[in-house]
Amino acid sequence: MESDCLTPEWASQPCLMGIDEAGRGPVLGPMVYGCMYCPISYQSSLASLHFADSKTLKEEKREELYENLKLDKSLGWAVDVIDPRELSAKMLAKNKTNLNEISHNSAMGLIKRVLDMGVLLTEAYLDTVGDPEKYRIKLSERFPSIKFVVSKKADSLFPIVSGASIVAKVTRDRALREWLVEETGEDINRNFGSGYPGDPETKAWLVQHKHSVFGFPSLVRFSWGTCTTHLKGEVEVAWEADETEESGNGSSNKRQAKLSSFGFKTCDKRSEEIESSGKGRCKFFQARKIQQLTQF
Repeated sequence: MESDCLTPEWASQPCLMGIDEAGRGPVLGPMVYGCMYCPISYQSSLASLHFADSKTLKEEKREELYENLKLDKSLGWAVDVIDPRELSAKMLAKNKTNLNEISHNSAMGLIKRVLDMGVLLTEAYLDTVGDPEKYRIKLSERFPSIKFVVSKKADSLFPIVSGASIVAKVTRDRALREWLVEETGEDINRNFGSGYPGDPETKAWLVQHKHSVFGFPSLVRFSWGTCTTHLKGEVEVAWEADETEESGNGSSNKRQAKLSSFGFKTCDKRSEEIESSGKGRCKFFQARKIQQLTQF
């Protein structure tokens, strides 16, 4: 989502960009990266727009500023909405991608998107993720023609980043309000509080919507440590992997994957060894003579 798919008329002028995120810490909902950009010649006018760190503004004020910046022809903006399922999948994959790297990739994706529109970016200001200098070097190596300023509290120091903060925060808030719940068979309410792990209302929501087998609705980030804590002591789960492992004699042994690493209660060691070796299978499947089908 962005301000306009058309290249702005001022795109050939030297421009600056600010980038910030919303929703990095919550256990549920998307993480949103937002950017705002404009001609450097317009920079002195940004102060008059009264942008500020979105966390210091009430929701009504953020919405008002967001609608105002959308009408300003001298401003451009774009967002990257990262679904909670995507966050969990990347952070729990065999080759894991940590949250800092996901954040870096999102920010660089926004820069590339705006450059590909034909906007002449010469300066970019970002709130740091990790070590500021290492992040700046990483960005400079990827985009050598742009001068980068990476700073803690950049959303409070630079109006262009404050504007990006508002774009990201309003986009995330609206996404949560309008979230299409896929688990239609469950009685899911939207009173989940701030979404932060320490919020009592969020904690109560997680307890209320926890399923003993399937965990949480897709709105929840399974990769967060909070989920692991809530899922301890629940149903033991193992499933048969799609792939098979060749044994030394040329035969294929089916192997059972385990969910213990995701916070589910693990089986005893002996049962776990039997399941993972392919020599034993769940009694439910054995009794019904159910086998995995690869062709239909």
